[in-house]
Amino acid sequence: MKKIIAFAGSSSKNSINKQLVTYVASQFENVASEILDLNDYEMPIYSSDREKESGIPQLAIAFSEKIGTADLLVISLAEHNGAYSAAFKNIFDWTSRYNNKLFQQKPMLLMATSPGPRGALGVLEMAKDRFPRHDANIVETFSLPNFQDNFDPEKGIANESLKAEMQTLVNGIVF
Repeated sequence: MKKIIAFAGSSSKNSINKQLVTYVASQFENVASEILDLNDYEMPIYSSDREKESGIPQLAIAFSEKIGTADLLVISLAEHNGAYSAAFKNIFDWTSRYNNKLFQQKPMLLMATSPGPRGALGVLEMAKDRFPRHDANIVETFSLPNFQDNFDPEKGIANESLKAEMQTLVNGIVF
């Protein structure tokens, strides 16, 4: 059976990106999905001095190994001040020190959402530029604007047009 590894680029217990990524991962048929929680990969703040003193944390190695088990990555990034959340950036920094080809050419559905009308497009564009430098194979992207208006915790994407767009993306991804 094919396997999806999905996660939100947020450490919030009430992450809207985690709600989105969990919903979207559930839309794929005949796959096993594993939703990672960034809180399970909390490490000291990356610094080259810390890396020289202590090496790469085991959690960075474990995160890289999880990525390696995926047939498809489904990621939804939180946007903090137009960039990655500190929690995701730290995991990204540590893990890329262990394996610069962090995303291991796994097909990726890259998403973002926010409470505002831009749907975290800033961080999505940043990741679309940066991730391929770390061996990402981004096959589709999706932004969900105005999360509170367009997402229902029990039904998923509530806006019919956006729901249809997402379903078309899901149906078109071959992995």
